[in-house]
This record gives sequence, structure tokens and C-alpha cells, in this order.
Amino acid sequence: MVETLLHTGIEHPNVWWVVVPSMLSFLLGLVAVVFSDRIRAWFESGEPVAE
Repeated sequence: MVETLLHTGIEHPNVWWVVVPSMLSFLLGLVAVVFSDRIRAWFESGEPVAE
């Protein structure tokens, strides 16, 4: 197990420069999936869709 942790680079000083953008990309992907109908309608009509 220790070899796996060493191999993944957990101790690397710049790991936050990889983790933070990855998490932000993941969250933006979730938002895009949740609001995909609204986003699609907004691009097709040019106006925001009200519920």
C-alpha cells in the first residue's frame, strides 16, 4: 500500500495545482448535467427559460 501512495505522487508539493482544477472541472460537469435542459433551451431560443 505504501508503494501505491508513493507512486501516485501524494507528497508532491504541486499536487494542489492538479487537485483543485480537477475538482472544479468535476463540479462544472455536474452543473452542466443538472441544468442541461435549461442550458440547451437558452442556446436555442436566446432567452433564459423560466420555470
